[in-house]
Amino acid sequence: MSSHQQRVVDLRSDTVTRPTQGMRAAMAAADVGDDVYGEDPTVRALEDRVAGLLGHEAGLFLPTATMANQVAVQALVPHGGELLCADDAHVVSYEGGAAAVHGGITTRTWHSPDGFIDPATIAGMIRTGGGFALRTGAIAIEQTANLPGGIIHPLDRLTALHTVASRAGVALHCDGARLWHAHITTGTALDTYGRQFDTVAVCLSKGLGAPAGAVLAGSHDLITDARRLRLRAGGAMRQAGVLAAAGRYALDHHLAQLADDHDRARNLANALAFSGIVDPGRVHTNIVLLDLTKTRWTAPAFAAAARGRGVLLVAVGPQQVRAVTHRDVTNEQIMHASDVLQHL
Repeated sequence: MSSHQQRVVDLRSDTVTRPTQGMRAAMAAADVGDDVYGEDPTVRALEDRVAGLLGHEAGLFLPTATMANQVAVQALVPHGGELLCADDAHVVSYEGGAAAVHGGITTRTWHSPDGFIDPATIAGMIRTGGGFALRTGAIAIEQTANLPGGIIHPLDRLTALHTVASRAGVALHCDGARLWHAHITTGTALDTYGRQFDTVAVCLSKGLGAPAGAVLAGSHDLITDARRLRLRAGGAMRQAGVLAAAGRYALDHHLAQLADDHDRARNLANALAFSGIVDPGRVHTNIVLLDLTKTRWTAPAFAAAARGRGVLLVAVGPQQVRAVTHRDVTNEQIMHASDVLQHL
């Protein structure tokens, strides 16, 4: 690592993590085949393992969590149908309008001031169709919720929403890019979360530290349809076991270590609490939101000033900045970042 890299504390996202030497070795040693023919044993083992962890029948390996989300909603919502989600949800705000462009899907959103889902509010939004009215095909939920600060939706609310959706005949999709973090923080089993949803997409390239990859879990029939949609989107890969091996290694060696990321996020939040720009009580996992509304700063200016001092952040609103801890950030770097941000 260069001296420049040592000085920089990169808190932009947990996507900046790099494969460990052990992970690289596992990738190099992977047993591979042609996954388009379903013949890559490492991919198949990863798909089966993740599906089992999430309490579903089958899994599908995809290059990215964005593609996993989009394949899922296209499998659940017919062309011209409607998807409900939060107004700051990744699936509608940060995936290039793919649901509309590729799936012919309209979206309708709810706003939640505290970021948590309200099953009663969502129930009141469901359209059953008839006449000229759209029919709601699916509801998408983020767990954890990114832009609200990595918060964890309580299990009882997810269970209540599952009941609402089932009664209305509406599918539920979980954008579980950081579902691993909810599992580690709460101790709730992954399959307990997974069984609340018809489909679950989990990311391997964020906190788990793999270089790429995601898995979509669901029923056998749905995954068969999703495999066709993956091909249509250009996401079918050949000897993909090289990437799948990284995901398997991450589950074996990195999952429990997410707790360290959470500790570092809390340490950063506690260090900044006195300034009034962070509420430590809302730091559930590895994301810390800095609220600059009572300061002289705009988010872009603050992020630029921090960058000039070697701390990389992301502006996620006019006066909101995000910091994300991950396995490539040390305790010492968190202390340094805390000092820099306190000074600013």
